[in-house]
Amino acid sequence: MADEKSWVPQSVDVSVPSAARLYDYMLGGAHNFAVDRLAGDQMEAVMPHARSAARVNRAFLGRAVRFMVDQGIRQFLDIGSGIPTVANVHEVAQEEAPECRVVYVDRDPVAVAHSELILAGNDRVRVLQADLRDPDSILNSPEARLLDFDQPIGVLMLLMLHWVPTEFDPWGLLKHYREALPSGSYLAITHFADDHDYEPVKIAAANINKAGGDQAVERSRDEIAAFFGDFELVEPGLVKFAEWRPSGPGDMSTDPAINRLAYAGVARKP
Repeated sequence: MADEKSWVPQSVDVSVPSAARLYDYMLGGAHNFAVDRLAGDQMEAVMPHARSAARVNRAFLGRAVRFMVDQGIRQFLDIGSGIPTVANVHEVAQEEAPECRVVYVDRDPVAVAHSELILAGNDRVRVLQADLRDPDSILNSPEARLLDFDQPIGVLMLLMLHWVPTEFDPWGLLKHYREALPSGSYLAITHFADDHDYEPVKIAAANINKAGGDQAVERSRDEIAAFFGDFELVEPGLVKFAEWRPSGPGDMSTDPAINRLAYAGVARKP
């Protein structure tokens, strides 16, 4: 585990599990505590291979970011970033091109507080606490001024949009973001599919919804494709997230059902 003194804000109650730190644990990271690891182990008892799903999603992130860097993208906006550890956007992008700039956005104050300490000293990264459902609070924020909106930007919304209920019109929200981007920008999305056959996820989503928490909405391929609007999907199009340009066995789970949990796509603004 990482040195607590260097990355734990005084304002954070480390006796309470955090979704962001739990995700870090699932990815094999060091920015988590015993309470998070216990919550993660309990989750895996209910949802076997939850760790594999997290890693398949993170592997897609790496491939998508490297693809965008190869296309000349040097600035990124990651909405729903969690704690930026374990090969997250800035690490992948700046390894390929050190001049890359990244703005991380998350609504979870615990994730943001940790992120600010972890990223202290990296002058090419900013962290913002804001909600995806309020685009103006993100696009017009002081943190977003790190990015030049006259130059192409890579935007990532990974396993985020299924938490936006249909009544919030997520397609309208995405249109707002797309219109703010200049030509040549890219948008990467992963989203839980409604046609997977991994029953533990369906049960877990139903339990979350029944408990009155954030509503998890599994959507069809056509519904997810609509998030890209008139952006042009790059090859291989909108596919299951393990199938988007895999570079090796490490990009996939050993359980084929996990590989079909979510759709993934990257699209370019003409």
